[in-house]
Amino acid sequence: MGVGWVEGREKLKRRKGTIIRVRRIPAGKFHRYASWHFKDYFTHLDITLKELIFGNILGFLGFLAGLVTAFVRLVRPSTRPNIIFLKGGYVCLPVGLMARLFKIPYIIHESDVVAGLANRILMKKARRVAFGMPLSDEILAKHPNYVWTGIPVGAEFKPITPTKMESLKKAFSFNPVKPLVVITGGSQGSENLNDATRLILPELLKFTSVALVAGRKHYENMLDLKQYENWEKASLESNFRMWEFNTTMNELMGAADVVVSRAGATTIAELATLKKAVILVPFAPLPGGHQVKNAERLQSVNAVAVVNDSEMVKDPLVLLEAIRHLVKSPRQCANMADRLHEEARTDAAKRLAKIILEEAQGGQK
Repeated sequence: MGVGWVEGREKLKRRKGTIIRVRRIPAGKFHRYASWHFKDYFTHLDITLKELIFGNILGFLGFLAGLVTAFVRLVRPSTRPNIIFLKGGYVCLPVGLMARLFKIPYIIHESDVVAGLANRILMKKARRVAFGMPLSDEILAKHPNYVWTGIPVGAEFKPITPTKMESLKKAFSFNPVKPLVVITGGSQGSENLNDATRLILPELLKFTSVALVAGRKHYENMLDLKQYENWEKASLESNFRMWEFNTTMNELMGAADVVVSRAGATTIAELATLKKAVILVPFAPLPGGHQVKNAERLQSVNAVAVVNDSEMVKDPLVLLEAIRHLVKSPRQCANMADRLHEEARTDAAKRLAKIILEEAQGGQK
């Protein structure tokens, strides 16, 4: 999402007495995956050759339109910002390049362990580069403009006490004293996670309650699992529930003893703030393999358990055994949750705001 402007229709928004001008900056997205093998573009997404070619042509045109729009927004010295904050990958590239042209200082926030293509292009000239994931002392020493700020998450995400967990389980109609596993592939869902859950669900329900967030994209294909969601006089008898998407994910994940999730940086930050025991199933083909690297970084400090997606697809029992092991090991769950929480920056928003203000004021001197 852009810069001194927030992406959206051109209008003014008032928030807590402050007027924020909202303007649109076009951008173009290019279909890329972790490797450059042509088959990857068709193996991992429902995409045709026509969609791939024309999608990338449209992406390039969108990028050019973004350059022109950013030029128009920034060309007048009287309306140029003192500082530009770039967050969001490819949508930032046109604005960042125009900021370079007009010598406007900018700050980048990169959520993942490894920077995406747009951020790699922009990082060399950035005043500061803020990372969502922890950096080693070696990297910080080599790049003095790098800083670990963490990822801002909503105020509703906070550590969950055992008493609160029981209360939340009850609110979702689960047995409050039985372990609960929440499986989620994000708002759109994960076909691989869903399929694995379908195959291992009968065994899972022998030792734990299960909440599945199937995702908007895949929910219709998972309706057969509704046979496991049995209610008796408004009481859940089966200890299984499935949602297309849950609008109170902080509460649902907060109720969990174990969360199974993809390895997106923001989701990890939310789970770290909640202080949860987590099994990450990273999706390897994404650009730069960033989910894999996020998961490996946290696994290396014993903050999460990791299940390889390709192994899970080949044998879903791998996921079943990983879940069983953690559910049967409450002390390990607690240790992992504590370690993951140590990786969280609960004041990430304040850290970022301080950096932005410092650089903006420095640029005025």
